[in-house]
Amino acid sequence: MSLAGKISTEIRVHATAAKWFNLFATQLHDVQNLTDRVHGTKLHHGDDWHHNESIKHWTSTIDGKVTTYHESIESIDEANKTITYKVFGEEFDHKFRVLKVIFEAIHKDEGGSIIKWIIEYETTSEEVHPPFGFLEYLHNGSRDVDGNLLKA
Repeated sequence: MSLAGKISTEIRVHATAAKWFNLFATQLHDVQNLTDRVHGTKLHHGDDWHHNESIKHWTSTIDGKVTTYHESIESIDEANKTITYKVFGEEFDHKFRVLKVIFEAIHKDEGGSIIKWIIEYETTSEEVHPPFGFLEYLHNGSRDVDGNLLKA
């Protein structure tokens, strides 16, 4: 069994790709107000939510339990509306050597957009399962966020 892998999900949303990308690139702190799956976020290290050296602390419901983790931005590609995050912290470090989350907002000519979430991971052992619960959290949270983005 391989210790490394990649899982992904795509969700059709009504808000534009530009609106989605703007939220994650410049207003990440607002996500906690757009879905009940995120209980709180705060800056753990740094002064700017969107600087590569900043670390954010998240408290969320994943797999039916309250989970805390840290996240930092690895890269932002404005042209392709893609952001790569590194996820880490006590609840993940003992299971994963690598846990990257890639967000991509894809414009659709017929309206709305596709939000694509990709998780690249490397587990610490063969007994650790892929992070399907985290992927489900991202997918379902995107539904919540989309509804609120349409109201804004």
